[in-house]
Amino acid sequence: MQQGYLGKFVQILEDSSAQMGVDQVIASGDFQTSNAFVPNLGISSSAYWVRVCIKNDTKYDHLILDLEHAEIEVVDLYLLKAGKATLIGATGQSRPSSTRGIAQPEFAFNLPIEIGDSATALFRLASSKQLQVPLKVYSALNFVPVTSVRDLRIGMYIGIMLALALYNIFIFLSIRDRTYVVYVVYIVFITLAQIAFWGVFQYYISSNYPWISVKSSIVFTFASAFAASEFMKRFIDTAKNVPRLHSGIKYFYGLFGIVIFLYLFINPSVGYQLAQIAAGLFAGYQFITILKVWRMGSRQAVFFLISWSVLLIGILVFTLKDMGVLPYNDFTVFIMPIGSAIEGILLSFGLADRINILRREKDFSQGEALRIAKENEQIILNQNVTLERKVTERTLALQASTDHLKRTQSQLVNAEKMAALGQLTAGIAHEINNPINFISSSIPPLKRDLSELREVLMAYRDARINGRDLEEVRLLEDRIDLEFNMKEVDEILLNLESGAQRTSEIVRGLRTFSRLDEYELKTVDVNEGIKSTLVVLAPQVRDAVAIELDLGELPLVECYAGKLNQVFMNLLNNAIFAVKQKHGAAGGKVRVVSYHTGEHAIFEIHDNGTGMDEATQHRLFEPFFTTKDVGEGTGLGMSIALSIIEDHNGTITVQSSPGEGSIFTLTMPISQQLLHAKRA
Repeated sequence: MQQGYLGKFVQILEDSSAQMGVDQVIASGDFQTSNAFVPNLGISSSAYWVRVCIKNDTKYDHLILDLEHAEIEVVDLYLLKAGKATLIGATGQSRPSSTRGIAQPEFAFNLPIEIGDSATALFRLASSKQLQVPLKVYSALNFVPVTSVRDLRIGMYIGIMLALALYNIFIFLSIRDRTYVVYVVYIVFITLAQIAFWGVFQYYISSNYPWISVKSSIVFTFASAFAASEFMKRFIDTAKNVPRLHSGIKYFYGLFGIVIFLYLFINPSVGYQLAQIAAGLFAGYQFITILKVWRMGSRQAVFFLISWSVLLIGILVFTLKDMGVLPYNDFTVFIMPIGSAIEGILLSFGLADRINILRREKDFSQGEALRIAKENEQIILNQNVTLERKVTERTLALQASTDHLKRTQSQLVNAEKMAALGQLTAGIAHEINNPINFISSSIPPLKRDLSELREVLMAYRDARINGRDLEEVRLLEDRIDLEFNMKEVDEILLNLESGAQRTSEIVRGLRTFSRLDEYELKTVDVNEGIKSTLVVLAPQVRDAVAIELDLGELPLVECYAGKLNQVFMNLLNNAIFAVKQKHGAAGGKVRVVSYHTGEHAIFEIHDNGTGMDEATQHRLFEPFFTTKDVGEGTGLGMSIALSIIEDHNGTITVQSSPGEGSIFTLTMPISQQLLHAKRA
C-alpha cells in the first residue's frame, strides 16, 4: 500500500463524449500515465477515467480509498478483479449525500481487497469545475485520525468566524453603525463559501438538493465578494475618497450577474472559468482602491490593506494550486480559510479602532463647528448693513436688466415672426395669383361667347314677334357655330369653378395655419396643420423638392395650434433649404411622418439634404446660431421652435450625418391636462 497521494501511480483516460461505458474503458488502450502526485485535469465537459492498481499489504481485510476533493459532480468507482468490474459506489456532488458509502463530506470508499491481494480501482469523474484527483489509500485504523484532524481544522475555522460574527453583532447593537452588519454578512458568506469548497455545506445542509450542492460554492463566493465590496465602501468611505473607483464598482456587479446567470443556467464550465477571472479582477480592483485610500492617509485603510493583502495571498496560492503551479497539499488546500480567518480578525481590529476614530472626529468636528459658528456670527453682524445696501442696489439693477432683456426678447421674437409673415405673404400671394390669373384670362372669351349667344336669342325673339324667317336665324347659328359656343361656355365655367375652389382651399389652409386662437389650448387635428403648412411653403417646394406624407391616424392633440404650425414651418423650411442646397432644382426629398404611442404624438421630418456634423447639432438650438448666409436667416427659428415644444412639455431630437441628411423627431403629449394631473 502506497503512502501519500497516488497520482504518479494512476493512469488517465479522457472520454470527450462522456458516453463511454465501463466495458469500453477496460478494453481501451488509450490510458496515459500521470506524472503528478495530484493530477490536475482542468475545467472540461469531458468525463475522465482514472485507473490505479492497489495492493493490500496491511493487516486488515479491506482498505479505504479517499478522494479528498469535494467539488466533483460525478464520482463512480469500479473495482476490477479477475477481469470483472464491480460498482463500489456511485456518488458525487450532483447526487444526494445518501449515495456515499462512508459518511464523510469528501468521497471515501471501502475497498474489499483481502490481505495480500491486489485489485484495480477505476474511477469515472466528471465536473464543470476545476477537476483535481487527490487520491489516498488508508487502512481502517489510519483513516479515523486523518478525518478527525480534518474535522478539527474545519471546526476551528467555523468557530473563529462565528466568534467574529457574534462580536461584531454585539458592537452593532451598541453603536448602531450598519457597517458592522455588512461585515457580519460578509463573514457569513465567506464562511459558507469555504465550507462549500470542503463539501461540508453539501453534506450537512443541502444533502437532498444536489443542484444547490453543485452551485453553492460559486454563488457564495460571489455573494462574499459583493458583501466585501459593500463593507469596503462604508469602511474606508470610497464615495468620498476615490469617487471614480467607487462608481466603477457597479460595473463589476453587472459582470457578476452575467457570470452567475451563465454558470447557473447556460454553460457551467464556461461560467466557472469566467467566475474565476471575474473574481480575480475584482479582487485586484479592490486592492487598488484600498491602496489609493491608504495613500491619502486613511488610518482605517491600513487595517484593510494588511488584511486584504493576506486574503489575496491566500487566493493567489489557492489559484496557483488549481492551475498546477503549486503542489496540492494541506497548506495550499487550507490557505484560503487561514487567510480569510486572519483577514476577519484584522478587520475586526480595524472596526474596533473605528469607534475611537469616529469619536475623535466627532469631537473635532463639534469644536470646529462651534468656532466657525462664532466667526460667522461676527461676520454676519459686521456685514448686515453693507449687505442690505448691496441687495437694494443689485435688486434695482437686476430689475432694469430683466426689463431690458424682456424688451429685447420680445423684439427678437417679433422679428422672427415678421420674417415668417413675410415668407407667408409671399407664398400666399404666389399661390392665389395663379388661380386669379386663370380666372381673369377666362373672362374675355366668356364675354364673347355670351354675346354671341345673346345675339342668337335676340334673333329668335325678333322672329317670334315680327314674323321673321327662321332660316335667317339658323344661318346665324351656323355662322357663330352655336354648338361649339355652348360647349366652350361650359368648359370656361368649369375652369372658373376649379380656380375658385383652389382659391378657397388656399384660404382655408391659411386659416388653419394662422390659428387666431393660438394662445389657448385647443384639441386639433395636427395632420391638417402639417398640410396647411405645406400649402404655405408650396412655392419653395414646387418642381424642386418631392414631398412624401406618411401621416398616421392621430387622436385630436391638445396644443397651441398656431404656435405648433410655426414649429412645423421652421423645421420644414430648414429641411427644404438643406435639400435645395445639396440637390439644386431636382432630386431633393422631404418625408413627413406622424404616429402616436400611448399618450404621446410623434412627428418625424426626414430629408436627404446636406446634413450636420456633431458640432452643428450641439449648437442647433442656440439663439442666433445659423448655417445660412447673412440675410438668409435670423438664427432664431430653431430656438423658438424648441421653446414652443417645451411649452407643450415635449422634446425635439435630431439625428444627422454630413452629406446624408437629417431626421428631426418631435414628441409631445396628446393631452396636456392629463400630463399635468400625473405630475401633480
